[in-house]
Amino acid sequence: MPTFSQLPSGKWRAQVRKKGLYKAATFDSKREAKEWATVIEAQSTHAAAGSYMPVPKAATLADLIDKYNETVTKVQGRTKEATLKMIKRELGKVKLSNLNAVVLRDFIDRRQASGAGGVTISADLSYLSTILKWGRHARQLDLPERLALDMRAGLKHRGLVTRSQERDREPTDDELRRLYDLWDNNLRQKVPMTMLCQFALATGMRQGEICRLEIEDIDSKGRTVIIRDRKDPMKKQGNHQTVPLLADAWAIVEPLIKGRAIGYLFPYQESSVSAAFTRGCKNVKPPIIDLHFHDLRHRATASFFRMGLDIPRVALLTGHKTWAMLARYTKITSSDVHDSIRKPAVSAD
Repeated sequence: MPTFSQLPSGKWRAQVRKKGLYKAATFDSKREAKEWATVIEAQSTHAAAGSYMPVPKAATLADLIDKYNETVTKVQGRTKEATLKMIKRELGKVKLSNLNAVVLRDFIDRRQASGAGGVTISADLSYLSTILKWGRHARQLDLPERLALDMRAGLKHRGLVTRSQERDREPTDDELRRLYDLWDNNLRQKVPMTMLCQFALATGMRQGEICRLEIEDIDSKGRTVIIRDRKDPMKKQGNHQTVPLLADAWAIVEPLIKGRAIGYLFPYQESSVSAAFTRGCKNVKPPIIDLHFHDLRHRATASFFRMGLDIPRVALLTGHKTWAMLARYTKITSSDVHDSIRKPAVSAD
């Protein structure tokens, strides 16, 4: 049984001892203390029985998200962080005990009205599902872990497309030439964009990976570099990969590391590189439409295949885990196949 005692300040202190559990808290009134004690006793009973505990009556979705952010120590991407902030803003005041399909239906309606597409809303619900699953299995709360996933599955009945269109855009030789001319002839251009683009084409690395490369991680003898925390759908933090620097990449790296022992290989902010690339595409004549820095990775990956590298070797360079992930970046044409067949066979002797 819980015990209650009034403190000299007039507040009430409640204490619960049950099945090895001890908790205590102070409240402004005895009624609040009793309500709290009743919930704690019920939770201890559920925990002892090995079942999930009822959610606290006053607990909100914002409380659960805050607890998740405090507890989960793995690195979160910017997209996930921004999405959780949005969910807190839109649904944070909803009590966990009141979270249901109607609440999420209205949330989806608002997201559609604000201009969000099916891919974005699907991602919103996936992140919400992560929070609910964590609350159920890590906090042992009786939460509807399938709720967000079921709502996501229903998006197709709204006519929403939930799978993003795969890009196959690559920069053409003419587009690259015009960009290089623009940057090389601009005396105010502080970020060496031509060099960064050429390095991206020679390595297939992402923009963020290029900006994070450290001189200490370069092996001059082996001509390799360690890419730290490389993007991975299952493991981002600690996913370090040693990749070879091919001839064109090494020609860029070698003069940059002379006389330098520490620091970033390219000491430029990722945001600055992105802004310079976007600005360059707008300022060339005529402007280049719908080209992103990441599209250099498409062209680089295709070039690796055209060199004759097989799937495992290309995957080592690009960091892709499966052929299905890698296939969308390839641009092998019929003429490439004919050219490979026309090459003289290598003797087995």
